[in-house]
Amino acid sequence: MPKSASPVGTPLTIWAVSDGRAGIEAQALGLAQAVARQRPASVEIKHVAWKGELGRLPWRLMPFPRLLLKSGGEIAPPWPDIWIATGRATLPLSIRVKAWSRGRTFVVQTQDPRIPARRFDLVIPPRHDRLEGENVFPITGSPGRVTPERLAAELERFSAELEPLPHPRVAVIIGGKSKAHDLSTERAEAMAREIETAVRAAGGSVMVSFTRRTPPEAEAVMAARLKTLPGQVWNGQGDNPYFAYLAAADYILATEDSTNLATDAASTGKPVLVLAMEGESRKLRLFHDDLQRLGAARRFEGVLQDWSYEPLAETDRAASEILRRYDIRQRG
Repeated sequence: MPKSASPVGTPLTIWAVSDGRAGIEAQALGLAQAVARQRPASVEIKHVAWKGELGRLPWRLMPFPRLLLKSGGEIAPPWPDIWIATGRATLPLSIRVKAWSRGRTFVVQTQDPRIPARRFDLVIPPRHDRLEGENVFPITGSPGRVTPERLAAELERFSAELEPLPHPRVAVIIGGKSKAHDLSTERAEAMAREIETAVRAAGGSVMVSFTRRTPPEAEAVMAARLKTLPGQVWNGQGDNPYFAYLAAADYILATEDSTNLATDAASTGKPVLVLAMEGESRKLRLFHDDLQRLGAARRFEGVLQDWSYEPLAETDRAASEILRRYDIRQRG
């Protein structure tokens, strides 16, 4: 069996590979950092960008993928001990890196790759994808970057502007358009009105963050109404206060369109209230049902509700499984 690419006692090298989109990169990087918290390791971020429309081709039609990258130098030897990748763009590389490394690299793919899991050392999909197999380790939600240490550090960094906000503080995290969901101006207006009513009734404040997928018209409508409340609406300029908002919040409201947003929120131990959007996704419905079963989330029904639960720690659990299987292979 292959031996480790690093001599015994030296830190592992881990690559977090994605196409660079924030939500996709967060999964690979969050999982890589979780492994590094459990064992000495250096983590490198790698971005995959294909020439022209080649990234849309099925992986079988790309026999020499490194030649088709816009920047081949970023995906080049020396190969890492552990390769953690997320997203369709990485698949042509993920299924070949073991051969390129002569079996030394342990290959992990998050999400459902929609190709046989046996092509990887480990696949870590969300439980709601219902993927099974010997080398499949399902988790609730998606890997993320929320840890108690990060929340504390980000809260300290933004303390001057967040500390004066009245309690209860409500973090409002808004997604947007996806294959299954949308946020029209009409729904955005109704959602903002519902949030405003609940926060005013509680005498609290808001901390509002939009994502890149939020339609500009919907963002404008929501920002205009929510700016009338105590708090702040981040305009996308300067340092991103996203993690500070999660840390400072007494309640977190997150739209239903994103596994990442709800997973991050449920990793804090704060009450998570899910905001309904237009559209429907069976997989996301199963995911939100799972969060509700775990006691982390409930549907937002116009009022702020209090409850407690054990913070979600699926990323650390997945990292432990990576190291367990990595060690077994190295001993073999």
